[in-house]
Amino acid sequence: MISTISADFAEIAEKVTAGRRLSREEGILLFDADLFTLGRLANLVRRRMHGESAYYTHTLHLNYSNACVLSCGLCAFYRPLDHPQATTFSLEEIGAKAEAAGRAGVREFHITGGLNPRLKLEYYEEMFRTLKRIVPAATVKAFTSVEIDFFSKLYRLGVDELFQRLKSAGMDCMPGGGAEILGRRVRDIICPEKISGERWIEVQRRAHANGIPTNATMLYGHVETIEERVDHMIAIRQLQDETGGVQAFVPLSYHAEGTAFPDLPPTTGFEDLKVYAISRLMLENVPHIKLLWTYVGTKMIQVALEFGVDDVGSTNMEERIVKAAGANHFDAPSVEELTWLIERAGRAPRLIDSLYGSGNGNGHPAR
Repeated sequence: MISTISADFAEIAEKVTAGRRLSREEGILLFDADLFTLGRLANLVRRRMHGESAYYTHTLHLNYSNACVLSCGLCAFYRPLDHPQATTFSLEEIGAKAEAAGRAGVREFHITGGLNPRLKLEYYEEMFRTLKRIVPAATVKAFTSVEIDFFSKLYRLGVDELFQRLKSAGMDCMPGGGAEILGRRVRDIICPEKISGERWIEVQRRAHANGIPTNATMLYGHVETIEERVDHMIAIRQLQDETGGVQAFVPLSYHAEGTAFPDLPPTTGFEDLKVYAISRLMLENVPHIKLLWTYVGTKMIQVALEFGVDDVGSTNMEERIVKAAGANHFDAPSVEELTWLIERAGRAPRLIDSLYGSGNGNGHPAR
């Protein structure tokens, strides 16, 4: 297929072309491959799965509280519970934000926050009911596995019972945050107070068993090795083999400002594109590879569409967590601007909700 690469890469190319799964060793080898070779292979897989469709949505982020009992070194968003900058939205504030979001045509509410033990479960249930009442066509994508584990312990509920209560109140799916790198060595350095990688996977597994699809992230560009990146991808792939509940894999480049590791250099565009492409090649059983422009900028959107990405994220109204870590990519594109970027890249825009539906509340695939 590609005569300028080694026999090892030629074998990998043949496997990708045939739709066969790559091994851990091959995944590690991919990080030494030529970027454009990776792009061609990843684009082949993307086109096989999605044709020329490129997905995006219109989102209001509800980072409802930055008060948190953890002090993760990689987080610039959190504040201790009694810190003067600790804030929590009231249900009235959330209702007002939902009203404005409804008028703006939002199709997704993305809800994450700090681990705040002063909030009752009824607060979240009423939040979901409020959102569904005000904007019934929008989906509710809420809580990381870390938050779910915290709620389960705080409210003394099993994870399954917790999921059923949240689902009854209006929860549609989960984002993929808190995964960072699943390997223990890395977590012991960057987030020792968070749940283990094994527990993160188990919470996702229970979400899927309760009919709640999820995303899965990977935070890269800090202290992890190439091997640990590949092992992370394989752990997600194995979960997907078991449950089929992972909708999208979301690589996230690390932003160091305001964290406990401020001297770590930022990732390069070259590295970002490699990670997108390799994610597409390694995770052949996960439907979507998702880019968040808040991490890499809107200029990356059109390029990444040639490197395995099929979902370019959303408008990200009021996103606060990445901004707190120093991300300067807050050009905040509108739906119209995202549509234009996708069309100019030669792709067919597909405006969706959190479930990759048309955004009309019926969960049907986008046309």
